[in-house]
Amino acid sequence: MLNQLLLNGIISGSIYALIALGFAVIYKTVRFFHFAHGIVYTAGAYFAYSLSISLGINVILSFFLASAFSAILGIAIDRCIYLPLRKNNAPPLVFLIASFGVFIFIQNLLQLIYGAQILTLRTGVIKEGHQILGAVITDIQILILAVSCWLLVMLWFVVERTKMGKAIRAVADDPIGASVAGIYSERVILYAFGIGSALAGVAGILISYETNIEPTMGMNAILKGIIASLIGGVGNVPGAMLGGFFLGIIENLGIWKIQAGWKDTISFAVLIVFLLLRPEGILGKRSSRE
Repeated sequence: MLNQLLLNGIISGSIYALIALGFAVIYKTVRFFHFAHGIVYTAGAYFAYSLSISLGINVILSFFLASAFSAILGIAIDRCIYLPLRKNNAPPLVFLIASFGVFIFIQNLLQLIYGAQILTLRTGVIKEGHQILGAVITDIQILILAVSCWLLVMLWFVVERTKMGKAIRAVADDPIGASVAGIYSERVILYAFGIGSALAGVAGILISYETNIEPTMGMNAILKGIIASLIGGVGNVPGAMLGGFFLGIIENLGIWKIQAGWKDTISFAVLIVFLLLRPEGILGKRSSRE
């Protein structure tokens, strides 16, 4: 039982880590809580459903196209909503309210287009899982874990080792100094929204291969992503990854003795305890500008 709970926690944590990482990358550059990140997660699942189920496009091609559409959606939100606010030097609270408004608008739009019924990306015969150290893991769960871990490594490489990553870190540390050094901050913000939104879309697609799709699925996802990011140190990319896995494991271990319906309560309890005992995050520091 313990091995199964740990395995379930790692799988859940990989999804939380993807959401939290996308959120952290965007937060590092724009410095506000991009609440609409959760609806990009939802839209990714619906993009994949439309391409794969409605249009009959190959599953692999649908996955990449839906991820790309998620990135485009995130960039469109920034260009259409946040960019005019930045030009007018709007305070952070206005950005937060605008982000929440975008979330509600797109959620209602998805419900208008697809209806409120539950949809699924799962097709074919359900196969028996594989036994690993007394725990059972399905092919879909192996896919979720493999793709998530690969993307986490790739994002770490991009942020820490590439010119684009250095530009993102420079804008996060000192926007004015980065501008003096010839780094165009708006281009970096565009990159951040594209990368972060693609990660959110991928997380939505992956989880939809195992569970169902519904218009309201993004609310719980963004809350878990924010909690994981706060646990890891808000704006801290490696910390967001560790926070996601930590949250997934703690949630699943927490329901060992109590009902599964308390999982969300466990998440918020863990966040409160963690912020009280270690407010600087898992890695012992906040983002560089704080």
